[in-house]
Amino acid sequence: MSSPTLASIRQSLASIDQEQLLTFFDRLDAGKQARLLANIASMNLSAIPGLVREYVLTKPAAHGDSELSPPAYYPADCTSTAGRGAWDRAHFRAKGIELIAAGHIAAFTVAGGQGSRLGFEGPKGCYPAGAVSNIPLFACLADWIIAAQRAFCPAGVRIPWYIMTSPLNDAQTREFFKQNAYFGLDRHDVMFFPQGVMPSFDIATGKILLSDLHEPAVNPDGHGGSIRALMVSGAIADMKRRGVRHISYTQIDNPLVRVIDPVFLGLHAFAPDSSAQMSSKMVAKAHAGEKVGVLARMGAGGKIGVVEYSDMPRALTEAVDASGRLVFNAGNAAVHVLSVEFVERLNGGGGGGGGGAAGQGASMPYHRAEKKVPHIDLASGQRVEPTSNNAVKLETFVFDALAMCESSIVMESLRVDEFAPIKNATAPGVSDSPQTCREIQTARAAAWLERAGVRVPRKATGEPDCVLELPPSTAMDVESLIAQRPAMDIVAGAKIVV
Repeated sequence: MSSPTLASIRQSLASIDQEQLLTFFDRLDAGKQARLLANIASMNLSAIPGLVREYVLTKPAAHGDSELSPPAYYPADCTSTAGRGAWDRAHFRAKGIELIAAGHIAAFTVAGGQGSRLGFEGPKGCYPAGAVSNIPLFACLADWIIAAQRAFCPAGVRIPWYIMTSPLNDAQTREFFKQNAYFGLDRHDVMFFPQGVMPSFDIATGKILLSDLHEPAVNPDGHGGSIRALMVSGAIADMKRRGVRHISYTQIDNPLVRVIDPVFLGLHAFAPDSSAQMSSKMVAKAHAGEKVGVLARMGAGGKIGVVEYSDMPRALTEAVDASGRLVFNAGNAAVHVLSVEFVERLNGGGGGGGGGAAGQGASMPYHRAEKKVPHIDLASGQRVEPTSNNAVKLETFVFDALAMCESSIVMESLRVDEFAPIKNATAPGVSDSPQTCREIQTARAAAWLERAGVRVPRKATGEPDCVLELPPSTAMDVESLIAQRPAMDIVAGAKIVV
């Protein structure tokens, strides 16, 4: 492919009123000129006027009260009358194990984030997360895959792991895995690829900002960008070569996430009300004000979707039923299963070129965020550090693909068993922090051990008087731990990896 020329780029930019990107072109050396032209050429320039008109200069309307209703769901207690009622967990678990054993399942982790909010330099997946061991998040998830292979896969069957990084942390992530010998996995079963990017727009004018004299300002295209990235990276082609049919989607921040869950996989693929295209897990909200998206049925068609907490009407957020429980209680756990065929269909049935250019890939809606974005002043060429929101960043969310399913199911999981994300720095009263994650890991381990007959010391408040870590290589669920009949007692103040 020939390199883009200045004349062709200038003409393209003039046609969409974005010529400011070439303001400093004549001040650049040849290398930076070529890089700038290549960066501009990688954008889907024809889509930018529509994005500016629809998302930057206007604000999309939020959901109205009449558009939303709570979803039916498969309750965590399969004998419960909640949600859609009782269901046969053992049957769907067996069906899920069949899929895993046949090599039809892949793990996929979105890991493009940095640990900066935690005061940690580097990819978030490198952050120490084990309650006692301090093993990194990547190791916590790798242990799930190893445990699932050991428990469910016959000789020669592997569970491949696809990891979406970002342009910022891709090289660091790859090196971290090399340094840690891929955490016990075969390196040929681990594939990395970066997500795409979107240009950052001036909030008042819709013009694309410059982050440097030769660099358009860009931002990651969101976890929804994984739909396109899976295709253009070659990951989908690799899955098809391996015989993978379904993709277990998780994010990197939760060390308790069940990376490979046979029950969820079985429901996704075989439940009578599932199209086997995309399914979701929920956790019951801790309280009405919890800052978590909510799974809900949307509009007249009743398709499942996720409403961000900031977009949820307050009256619905606080609504309770006759028993005092939240009506909209289905917190989004950011855990999904997608079929390979569905991802292909969202991408038009085929691949495409690399990169994450604006407007390319699956036809998913964008979400608008007003942010402070450092940029180059076009008059002086000096860097500006804004003190208020000056830009609009656009990103896509993977859960918006739910609306494109023929039908979708929701499965409830228990917070203490599966949900301990690390999002915020530890501080008094702050949830989803390293401290609350350690507490949940300990609470889960204590509850499982006690059900298996182990004495766990507890404080007068009822909290465990110890710090415990129970990795999936020891037990993936309480039933497998009970079957082991562990002969041990925990002493007060102990810190133990079981």
